[in-house]
This record gives sequence, C-alpha cells and structure tokens, in this order.
Amino acid sequence: MGKLYFRYGAMNSGKSTSLMQVAYNYEERGMKVLIIKPMTDKKGGDKLLSRLGVERSVDLVIRDEQNIYDSIKKLQDEQDDIHCILADEVQFFKKHHIDELFKIAVLLDIPVICYGLRTDFLMNGFEGSERLLLLAHSIEEMKTICTCGRKAVLNGRKINGKYVFKGEQVAIDLIDNVEYQSLCGQCYFKYLKESEMDKQLSK
Repeated sequence: MGKLYFRYGAMNSGKSTSLMQVAYNYEERGMKVLIIKPMTDKKGGDKLLSRLGVERSVDLVIRDEQNIYDSIKKLQDEQDDIHCILADEVQFFKKHHIDELFKIAVLLDIPVICYGLRTDFLMNGFEGSERLLLLAHSIEEMKTICTCGRKAVLNGRKINGKYVFKGEQVAIDLIDNVEYQSLCGQCYFKYLKESEMDKQLSK
C-alpha cells in the first residue's frame, strides 16, 4: 500500500527544493513522478520556484472543485505507471483534496508526498494542512532558523517591509509587496507587540 506523507516547515525551510530533489531521484532511476500544486498558488504560474533559483514545470495545477483522485486515475489508465505524486503548497488544498490524495495512496498504491506550511501568519491552521495532520501516514518537520538563530516555527507576513498581523489568510509571497519571514516564537511575539504599539501611537 502506498502512503500519504506530509513534510511541513516554516517559510524558507527548503520544501520546494526538497520536492524537486525527490523528483530527480525518482527520475534518475527511470521512474515516473507527477508534480501537482493548487491553483491558489499564483507564484510561478505552472512552475515550482525554489528560493535557490531552481524551477520545474508542474504537471497538474489543481482547481478548488477538481477531484484529484479522478484526474490521477484517468492519467494512470491512459499512461504508464505513476511511481510517486509530489504535491507542493498543500496548505492551499481543500479538505476534499487531501481525502482524495489519501485515497490515491491507499487504493491506487501510489506514494503521495506533500509539502507545505502548517500554520498561517496568525498562527491559524490551513484547511489542507489540518486535514493532512489527521490523515497522513507519516509527518515530518523540515527545520529552518529565525534571523535570531533560534529554530523557526512560525511565519511572519510583511507588507512593504513591515510586519502585519491582520488580513486575509491567503496572500501569496512576492505578489503585491507581500513577503514572508520564518520566525521563532520569541521574535513573532516581539514583532506583534511592536505592531500593537505602533497602532496605539498612530491613534
């Protein structure tokens, strides 16, 4: 039986780079991989972009209403065997997408390796990530560090270079002056306190 894997980490923990390395490893052995990502992730269009400057085309960009199981089953019936499915930015998938990926692993016997964030910039869970934490056969943290040197566990959102602590859950990195920084808990609360003090002074 194939397994569903969830590899999560804060921003800059090398998730997309790791995904592309896994794809290379499979292909070097003559195996077929399928790379997917949600349409919500506008960065790069139909490509995966790594902060190291590496990029790779995506095989399927998944719409919110799309049934991933049906799409993969059709591809498997039409083509050669698919040996592994690699999914990036899985936090943006819907709950039903994760259920379908679980079904692919179990019923089609295809390993599915998912990469994404666990929480948003307000420390809330994403729909896709929360479902993965419940269903994944294997859960692995990809570690990175905060600018202060401590282990980063959270994601800070900046707009025009300044940390913000309100707004919609989804705002894509490097689009509309949005950027993210991986933070430890101490630095996250330090920037939150500074933001609240700035609000008081501006009143």
